[in-house]
Amino acid sequence: MKRRMRKILEKITEGILFSSSTVTSLAVLLIILFLFREGLGIFTSTSVDRNNVLAVHSLNPVNELTTQQIGGIFNRDILYWDEVGGTHDSIILFTINEIGNYYNEEELGTDFEFLPQKIDELISHQPNMIAYFPNLYLAGNFHGKVLPHNKIGISEFFAGKSWYPTSEPAAQFGILTLILGTLWVTLGAILIALPIGLVTAIYIGEVAHPRMRSFFKPLIELLAGIPSVVYGFFGLVIIVPMIQKTFNLAVGETALAGSIVLAIMALPVIITIAEDAIRTTPVSLREASLALGASHWQTIIRVILPYSRSGIIAAFILGIGRAIGETMAVLMVTGNAAMIPTTFLEPVRTIPATIAAELGEAPYGGTHFKALFALGIILFIITFAFNTMVEFIRPRKSK
Repeated sequence: MKRRMRKILEKITEGILFSSSTVTSLAVLLIILFLFREGLGIFTSTSVDRNNVLAVHSLNPVNELTTQQIGGIFNRDILYWDEVGGTHDSIILFTINEIGNYYNEEELGTDFEFLPQKIDELISHQPNMIAYFPNLYLAGNFHGKVLPHNKIGISEFFAGKSWYPTSEPAAQFGILTLILGTLWVTLGAILIALPIGLVTAIYIGEVAHPRMRSFFKPLIELLAGIPSVVYGFFGLVIIVPMIQKTFNLAVGETALAGSIVLAIMALPVIITIAEDAIRTTPVSLREASLALGASHWQTIIRVILPYSRSGIIAAFILGIGRAIGETMAVLMVTGNAAMIPTTFLEPVRTIPATIAAELGEAPYGGTHFKALFALGIILFIITFAFNTMVEFIRPRKSK
């Protein structure tokens, strides 16, 4: 009877474990599918809102404008039509808010019922005008030329240097600056964290007294549990003013500040995994090296480190993965300026910080919303690549 009850309990436990693992796997799969579905939608969207119209005079030779050209025109960086393939005439801008400069309330009507005809009339009498207005006010017999809404291309998205997701009339979604900012901050974190992490792991695993090891090891592991916002606050209060004062900068929120904070956050992962790899070196190898006359440091350099190399590399990769995906700490100390970095003393903006700062304000299902999910896909691919590298490196240790 007891054996039968034990078997029933084992079956129930097995079913619960199987169900929980299945539900978890399906949830992760659905999240990934949702991420890709929303993110890839950016390439079927247009930079100009579909509910608005860009129109020019019917005789204007310009038939199409890129996102950069539209932004340049409305930012007054482009002043003449010949700069975008037209004649050498100055560009006149018009938006719906400026209709009062051309017509009074009586001409527009009490309920703006004459507004479509007046816009049509205005464009017909202004050959050099480009108008941006809601398509609700597009006259049925419109005599101007409506410019097409071009879809956001892959090259425009990945190679674009301007990230202005809320600009009017054409939002700009160039993520090159965000990718380079992420890699730049991560590179700085690697250069700081890897040597410090390796030296610390060697000290704890091979040099430190057992009492010191028992004190430092739990302390370092405890650092991994500190919330990232605490690290960000520490960087904002301590590191940012220190960098600003040391290098005599206008602001201390720079890529260097982000790299230092990320290095501090990655160190517990690197030290813990690397130290475990070092400690698993067989005693027989250590004794054989010492028996052949090698010193303790020669044994560490010639025997222990080569044997634990795969584990140390895995620690480095996992530490880098932690640095790449970090959000709040980077958001607080890097300055969030979407520009291509040239030095570590300039503000930058990373992909995780951009998602955290803008996702709450992006309209659900809009182009900005889809662009942020596309950034999430890029971040997912990078993190997945690093984790896959760890899986390929680890088996080498057994060989």
